[in-house]
Amino acid sequence: MAEFFNAADVTAAAIRIEQRGQDVYNQAVAMATKPEVKALFQHLAAEEARHEAIFRAMADRIGPVELPAWSIAAEYVEYLHALLDSHALFTQAGTLTSLKGAADDHAAALRMAIQFEKDTLLFFTEMRELVPAGEKAAVDACIAEERAHLRALTAMLAQVPA
Repeated sequence: MAEFFNAADVTAAAIRIEQRGQDVYNQAVAMATKPEVKALFQHLAAEEARHEAIFRAMADRIGPVELPAWSIAAEYVEYLHALLDSHALFTQAGTLTSLKGAADDHAAALRMAIQFEKDTLLFFTEMRELVPAGEKAAVDACIAEERAHLRALTAMLAQVPA
């Protein structure tokens, strides 16, 4: 039988990802010079705030979570920690500094945001396996939105002159 751990661990990680995303996107808003780039980053910051609220509400509703039946508890928890430790927002001690340095380089800012969205998408996909069936729809909605963010950022990057 799989071991149990507190859902607060998983939702707290998701909340922290969303908070860091808001910080990065708000910093990008402050430095963006093109109105369309500024508008996209404002939209992404608002989306991260909305996702944070979803995960906060979820944390209040769910209790212990069972690890997937196929997993070995210690290895799966170690894997989740590795996902967080390698997340773009947490590996780059100078993420905000790097973003400030890209003030006139929208391509660099967009690439950084794309990496953030990809890492977040991967974490949420794994998170989905840990939440009760009644919460999967909320996580699925966030996953779909992260995919849309990734598509929008990639399309914007393709429009940036080389």
